[in-house]
Amino acid sequence: MRIAVFGSGGVGGYFGGRLAQAGEDVVFIARGKHLQAMREKGLEVESILGDFVVKDIDASDDPARIDPVDVVLVAVKSWQLPEAARTMRPLVGPATLVVPLQNGVEAHQQLAAELGSGVVVAGLCGLISIKAGPGRIRHTGTTPFIRFGELDNRPSERLERLERAFSRASGLTVEIPTDIYAALWRKFLLVTSWGSLGAVTRAPIGVVREQPGSRRLLEQAMREIYQLARARRVALSPEVATETMAFFDALPAGGTTSMQRDILAGRPSELEAQTGAVVRLGRQAGVDTPLFSFIYHALLPLELRSRGRLDFPR
Repeated sequence: MRIAVFGSGGVGGYFGGRLAQAGEDVVFIARGKHLQAMREKGLEVESILGDFVVKDIDASDDPARIDPVDVVLVAVKSWQLPEAARTMRPLVGPATLVVPLQNGVEAHQQLAAELGSGVVVAGLCGLISIKAGPGRIRHTGTTPFIRFGELDNRPSERLERLERAFSRASGLTVEIPTDIYAALWRKFLLVTSWGSLGAVTRAPIGVVREQPGSRRLLEQAMREIYQLARARRVALSPEVATETMAFFDALPAGGTTSMQRDILAGRPSELEAQTGAVVRLGRQAGVDTPLFSFIYHALLPLELRSRGRLDFPR
């Protein structure tokens, strides 16, 4: 398969690197020093599951120079999606499969609005990974997984083909869930509760889960998202919060989310696609989300400052 990785940071670099390592035909869309380093010395991946280097990288900063591909893995941040959808158009032909890997539950809708619903599926992934420097990805926690499904949840040959490609790659698990929306919301509950509490407390998961007060807040955050999901008729299991807390308890104590890291570093973040989405979707569904409302409005000034729309001292 010809696979384009649109956004080659911690997520796209890792999954694209594993696919290339397995022999798939991968082209990376990147820019700046990261692109230059990959072209000159390849893509270096440091991983708790084994380090590797992909040499002779096919990489570009201009999708218009690349013919339509079989699959586009979309691994930019959620706030970059509208521009990314327009920019990736040259990669997308009638038979192309576009797979979003963003945190949140609305990425497939945003991409379908620009590219058409026929080429877009829903997707999600999980791993703790960062771009450690130009041409370098560092995977530090959890066994990476990727999941995707058709928007109508029906089986399809095109997804089975993609699943086979991922199954040949080491260092990850792949699945086509029977209900992709339940899978999306389960991940949303996990990462949004964790990232929102982590950002407002400025603490890693080990602190948040161990302090009695912040642990109760973590439990409340998961309840609010669970109630919202059920109101939207998403079939989340009643045990999802208990199972997610067990996952939190098993994480490395220093673990943080990408949204949390971006907010604390003063960079634009996925606040609107995560914390803000809970508030907005809750309002639409008539579900109260008091904790998320507090966290969202507490963090919003930092988000606006990072985007140059508000100015105050650090």
